[in-house]
Amino acid sequence: MRSALRITIAGAIAAAALAPALVSAQAKDGYLTDSAGAVVKAAGANVCVRTSQWTPALAVVECDPDLVKKPAPQKAAVAPQKAAPQKAAPKKEAPKPKKPEMLNIEEKIELQGMEFNKAEMTADNKKDLDDFLGDLRKATKARAPVEFGAVIVTGHTDRIGSMKYNMKLSERRAITVKDYIVSKGIDQKLIFWEGKGPKQPIPVTKFCDNKMKRKQLIECLAPNRRVTVEVVGRAQSLAKPKAAAKKPAAKR
Repeated sequence: MRSALRITIAGAIAAAALAPALVSAQAKDGYLTDSAGAVVKAAGANVCVRTSQWTPALAVVECDPDLVKKPAPQKAAVAPQKAAPQKAAPKKEAPKPKKPEMLNIEEKIELQGMEFNKAEMTADNKKDLDDFLGDLRKATKARAPVEFGAVIVTGHTDRIGSMKYNMKLSERRAITVKDYIVSKGIDQKLIFWEGKGPKQPIPVTKFCDNKMKRKQLIECLAPNRRVTVEVVGRAQSLAKPKAAAKKPAAKR
Protein backbone atom coordinates (compact mmCIF):
# COMPACT_ATOMS: atom_id res chain seq x y z
CA MET A 1 0.00 0.00 0.00
CA ARG A 2 2.75 2.36 0.86
CA SER A 3 4.65 1.67 -2.47
CA ALA A 4 1.59 2.18 -4.61
CA LEU A 5 0.78 5.29 -2.71
CA ARG A 6 4.29 6.62 -3.26
CA ILE A 7 4.14 6.06 -7.10
CA THR A 8 0.79 7.78 -7.32
CA ILE A 9 2.02 10.72 -5.28
CA ALA A 10 5.21 10.95 -7.44
CA GLY A 11 3.14 10.88 -10.61
CA ALA A 12 0.85 13.53 -9.18
CA ILE A 13 3.86 15.69 -8.26
CA ALA A 14 5.40 15.28 -11.79
CA ALA A 15 2.12 16.11 -13.44
CA ALA A 16 1.80 19.13 -11.21
CA ALA A 17 5.31 20.24 -12.24
CA LEU A 18 4.42 20.09 -15.92
CA ALA A 19 0.89 21.37 -15.45
CA PRO A 20 1.59 25.01 -16.31
CA ALA A 21 3.16 24.02 -19.63
CA LEU A 22 0.67 21.35 -20.52
CA VAL A 23 -2.31 23.58 -19.99
CA SER A 24 -1.73 25.35 -23.21
CA ALA A 25 0.58 22.82 -24.96
CA GLN A 26 -0.33 21.03 -28.13
CA ALA A 27 1.34 18.43 -30.35
CA LYS A 28 2.80 19.79 -33.54
CA ASP A 29 5.17 18.17 -36.02
CA GLY A 30 6.25 15.49 -33.49
CA TYR A 31 7.11 17.94 -30.70
CA LEU A 32 5.04 19.33 -27.85
CA THR A 33 4.56 23.10 -28.26
CA ASP A 34 3.07 25.83 -26.08
CA SER A 35 0.35 28.32 -26.98
CA ALA A 36 2.99 30.57 -28.56
CA GLY A 37 4.14 27.74 -30.84
CA ALA A 38 7.50 27.27 -29.06
CA VAL A 39 8.69 23.74 -28.47
CA VAL A 40 8.27 22.64 -24.84
CA LYS A 41 11.48 21.53 -23.17
CA ALA A 42 11.81 19.40 -20.06
CA ALA A 43 12.65 21.49 -16.99
CA GLY A 44 16.37 21.41 -16.10
CA ALA A 45 17.34 19.19 -19.07
CA ASN A 46 16.78 21.59 -21.94
CA VAL A 47 15.49 18.64 -23.96
CA CYS A 48 12.57 19.00 -26.36
CA VAL A 49 9.51 16.93 -25.47
CA ARG A 50 8.66 14.59 -28.32
CA THR A 51 5.14 13.26 -28.96
CA SER A 52 4.30 9.71 -29.87
CA GLN A 53 4.03 10.83 -33.48
CA TRP A 54 7.69 11.91 -33.66
CA THR A 55 9.88 10.29 -36.25
CA PRO A 56 13.43 11.24 -37.35
CA ALA A 57 11.90 12.69 -40.48
CA LEU A 58 10.14 15.30 -38.25
CA ALA A 59 13.35 16.38 -36.49
CA VAL A 60 14.03 20.08 -36.29
CA VAL A 61 17.35 21.88 -35.96
CA GLU A 62 16.39 23.41 -32.60
CA CYS A 63 15.90 20.04 -30.97
CA ASP A 64 17.74 17.42 -33.00
CA PRO A 65 20.31 19.18 -35.16
CA ASP A 66 22.23 15.97 -35.84
CA LEU A 67 19.16 14.40 -37.46
CA VAL A 68 18.32 17.25 -39.74
CA LYS A 69 19.73 16.97 -43.23
CA LYS A 70 21.96 19.90 -43.97
CA PRO A 71 21.26 21.62 -47.26
CA ALA A 72 23.81 20.72 -49.89
CA PRO A 73 26.27 23.56 -50.30
CA GLN A 74 25.50 25.57 -53.36
CA LYS A 75 28.17 25.33 -55.98
CA ALA A 76 29.70 28.62 -56.76
CA ALA A 77 28.82 29.70 -60.21
CA VAL A 78 31.77 29.00 -62.42
CA ALA A 79 32.51 31.83 -64.71
CA PRO A 80 32.59 30.59 -68.27
CA GLN A 81 36.14 30.23 -69.41
CA LYS A 82 37.06 32.30 -72.32
CA ALA A 83 38.22 30.23 -75.19
CA ALA A 84 41.94 30.64 -75.65
CA PRO A 85 42.61 32.66 -78.74
CA GLN A 86 43.66 30.38 -81.51
CA LYS A 87 47.18 30.95 -82.61
CA ALA A 88 47.49 31.63 -86.24
CA ALA A 89 49.19 28.78 -87.99
CA PRO A 90 52.79 29.75 -88.72
CA LYS A 91 53.28 30.68 -92.29
CA LYS A 92 55.24 28.14 -94.18
CA GLU A 93 58.41 29.68 -95.36
CA ALA A 94 59.07 29.28 -99.00
CA PRO A 95 61.87 26.76 -99.47
CA LYS A 96 65.16 28.52 -99.88
CA PRO A 97 66.58 28.05 -103.34
CA LYS A 98 69.41 25.60 -103.32
CA LYS A 99 72.79 27.00 -104.00
CA PRO A 100 73.92 25.99 -107.46
CA GLU A 101 76.47 23.23 -107.56
CA MET A 102 79.81 24.58 -108.65
CA LEU A 103 82.33 22.60 -110.68
CA ASN A 104 86.08 22.99 -110.43
CA ILE A 105 87.51 23.47 -113.91
CA GLU A 106 91.07 22.62 -114.97
CA GLU A 107 91.80 22.79 -118.69
CA LYS A 108 95.10 22.75 -120.55
CA ILE A 109 96.38 23.28 -124.09
CA GLU A 110 99.82 22.87 -125.69
CA LEU A 111 100.63 25.44 -128.40
CA GLN A 112 103.28 23.47 -130.26
CA GLY A 113 105.36 24.06 -133.36
CA MET A 114 106.76 27.55 -132.77
CA GLU A 115 109.50 28.46 -135.20
CA PHE A 116 113.06 27.58 -134.24
CA ASN A 117 114.87 30.30 -132.27
CA LYS A 118 111.78 32.56 -132.32
CA ALA A 119 109.17 33.64 -129.75
CA GLU A 120 106.31 34.48 -132.11
CA MET A 121 103.06 32.51 -132.22
CA THR A 122 102.17 30.77 -135.45
CA ALA A 123 98.77 31.20 -137.11
CA ASP A 124 97.85 27.72 -135.90
CA ASN A 125 98.89 28.64 -132.34
CA LYS A 126 96.53 31.63 -132.38
CA LYS A 127 93.61 29.67 -133.82
CA ASP A 128 94.04 26.86 -131.31
CA LEU A 129 94.21 29.32 -128.41
CA ASP A 130 91.15 31.26 -129.66
CA ASP A 131 89.13 28.04 -129.84
CA PHE A 132 90.35 26.98 -126.41
CA LEU A 133 89.37 30.25 -124.70
CA GLY A 134 86.11 30.46 -126.64
CA ASP A 135 85.01 27.02 -125.49
CA LEU A 136 85.64 27.95 -121.86
CA ARG A 137 83.55 31.09 -122.22
CA LYS A 138 80.57 29.25 -123.70
CA ALA A 139 77.99 27.28 -121.77
CA THR A 140 77.64 23.56 -122.41
CA LYS A 141 75.00 21.04 -121.42
CA ALA A 142 77.05 20.22 -118.34
CA ARG A 143 78.17 23.67 -117.15
CA ALA A 144 77.80 27.43 -117.42
CA PRO A 145 80.63 29.63 -118.78
CA VAL A 146 83.83 29.27 -116.78
CA GLU A 147 84.83 31.93 -114.26
CA PHE A 148 88.57 32.22 -114.71
CA GLY A 149 90.52 31.96 -111.48
CA ALA A 150 94.06 31.72 -112.80
CA VAL A 151 95.86 31.27 -116.10
CA ILE A 152 99.32 29.70 -116.00
CA VAL A 153 101.50 30.25 -119.08
CA THR A 154 104.71 28.22 -119.39
CA GLY A 155 107.24 28.60 -122.19
CA HIS A 156 109.41 25.71 -123.46
CA THR A 157 112.27 25.17 -125.94
CA ASP A 158 114.02 22.28 -127.58
CA ARG A 159 117.43 21.12 -126.37
CA ILE A 160 119.49 22.73 -129.10
CA GLY A 161 121.62 25.58 -127.71
CA SER A 162 122.80 26.52 -124.23
CA MET A 163 120.62 26.24 -121.14
CA LYS A 164 120.95 29.96 -120.39
CA TYR A 165 119.86 30.97 -123.87
CA ASN A 166 116.95 28.53 -123.92
CA MET A 167 115.70 29.74 -120.52
CA LYS A 168 115.52 33.29 -121.84
CA LEU A 169 113.89 32.12 -125.07
CA SER A 170 111.22 30.13 -123.15
CA GLU A 171 110.40 33.22 -121.06
CA ARG A 172 110.00 35.34 -124.19
CA ARG A 173 107.63 32.77 -125.64
CA ALA A 174 105.58 32.74 -122.40
CA ILE A 175 105.32 36.56 -122.44
CA THR A 176 104.20 36.55 -126.08
CA VAL A 177 101.34 34.18 -125.29
CA LYS A 178 100.48 36.04 -122.07
CA ASP A 179 100.11 39.30 -123.98
CA TYR A 180 97.91 37.60 -126.56
CA ILE A 181 95.60 36.25 -123.83
CA VAL A 182 95.31 39.73 -122.30
CA SER A 183 94.32 41.07 -125.74
CA LYS A 184 91.39 38.63 -125.62
CA GLY A 185 89.92 40.38 -122.57
CA ILE A 186 91.33 38.32 -119.72
CA ASP A 187 92.58 40.29 -116.70
CA GLN A 188 96.38 40.18 -116.66
CA LYS A 189 96.22 39.98 -112.85
CA LEU A 190 94.98 36.42 -113.29
CA ILE A 191 97.90 35.40 -115.51
CA PHE A 192 101.10 33.83 -114.20
CA TRP A 193 103.95 33.02 -116.55
CA GLU A 194 107.39 31.38 -116.45
CA GLY A 195 109.99 29.75 -118.71
CA LYS A 196 111.20 26.16 -118.33
CA GLY A 197 113.72 26.05 -121.19
CA PRO A 198 114.34 22.44 -122.37
CA LYS A 199 113.62 20.89 -118.94
CA GLN A 200 110.22 19.37 -119.85
CA PRO A 201 110.50 17.84 -123.34
CA ILE A 202 107.63 16.05 -125.05
CA PRO A 203 108.30 12.31 -124.47
CA VAL A 204 108.22 11.37 -128.15
CA THR A 205 111.17 13.65 -128.88
CA LYS A 206 113.52 11.38 -126.97
CA PHE A 207 113.84 9.45 -130.20
CA CYS A 208 115.28 12.51 -131.97
CA ASP A 209 118.96 11.54 -132.32
CA ASN A 210 121.55 14.30 -132.08
CA LYS A 211 123.43 12.53 -134.91
CA MET A 212 120.65 13.60 -137.28
CA LYS A 213 121.35 16.36 -139.72
CA ARG A 214 120.67 19.72 -138.09
CA LYS A 215 117.63 20.54 -140.23
CA GLN A 216 116.22 17.07 -139.59
CA LEU A 217 116.88 17.36 -135.84
CA ILE A 218 115.22 20.79 -135.67
CA GLU A 219 112.14 19.39 -137.36
CA CYS A 220 112.09 16.33 -135.07
CA LEU A 221 112.26 18.52 -131.93
CA ALA A 222 109.51 20.92 -133.14
CA PRO A 223 106.89 19.66 -130.55
CA ASN A 224 109.18 20.95 -127.75
CA ARG A 225 109.07 24.50 -129.06
CA ARG A 226 105.78 25.32 -127.41
CA VAL A 227 103.86 27.22 -124.74
CA THR A 228 101.54 25.48 -122.29
CA VAL A 229 98.39 27.32 -121.16
CA GLU A 230 96.49 26.03 -118.12
CA VAL A 231 93.21 27.54 -116.92
CA VAL A 232 91.89 26.98 -113.41
CA GLY A 233 88.42 28.22 -112.54
CA ARG A 234 84.86 27.40 -111.56
CA ALA A 235 81.57 26.98 -113.37
CA GLN A 236 78.00 26.37 -112.31
CA SER A 237 76.78 22.87 -113.00
CA LEU A 238 73.85 22.66 -115.43
CA ALA A 239 73.46 18.91 -115.26
CA LYS A 240 70.01 17.79 -114.10
CA PRO A 241 70.03 16.00 -110.72
CA LYS A 242 69.58 12.28 -111.03
CA ALA A 243 66.27 10.91 -109.80
CA ALA A 244 66.54 8.82 -106.65
CA ALA A 245 66.51 5.12 -107.44
CA LYS A 246 63.27 3.39 -106.40
CA LYS A 247 63.65 0.73 -103.76
CA PRO A 248 62.51 -2.69 -104.90
CA ALA A 249 59.23 -3.79 -103.35
CA ALA A 250 59.66 -6.25 -100.50
CA LYS A 251 58.84 -9.82 -101.41
CA ARG A 252 55.87 -11.25 -99.58
